[in-house]
Amino acid sequence: MCSSSGIQNDLTRLDPVFAEYEGVYGSLISILQGAQDIYGYLPDDVLLYIAEKTGNTIAQVRGVATFYAQFRFAPVGKYLFQLCAGTACHVNGSEALLATLESELGLTDGKTTEDGLFTLNVVACLGCCSLSPVLMVNGEVHSSMTPAKLRELIAELRTKSEQI
Repeated sequence: MCSSSGIQNDLTRLDPVFAEYEGVYGSLISILQGAQDIYGYLPDDVLLYIAEKTGNTIAQVRGVATFYAQFRFAPVGKYLFQLCAGTACHVNGSEALLATLESELGLTDGKTTEDGLFTLNVVACLGCCSLSPVLMVNGEVHSSMTPAKLRELIAELRTKSEQI
């Protein structure tokens, strides 16, 4: 069993997740979340292993995983940008932020930069309307964003990753 990248994943890393949800009916989503926390995304071999361990078909597991926007099927960059496109963010300038990400990094929705540093996901709503426009980076909310503030943030993250 190999992932779509051709790399064999250490499936034993999932054992604690299976132990936590053993005998718990309806725990497939929680198991998928745990797997994504471990691997950063859901590789093919991991999905197949989850199917085998839970007694589901691969089609059932894929069906659940593809239904929810939270699940990823390809590796993401070191910095995951989630740009809110909800009404408040749209009205307050999220389109300008998207244009900035495209011009500065060449990013479009769902894509990762060639250096593997940044990934962009445009999302329907982050629930931070009073802080709009909002960009979330690895779970941290950046509010009242402007193109200038976004360019500063990108430079800061690049510098930070070079120091590590």
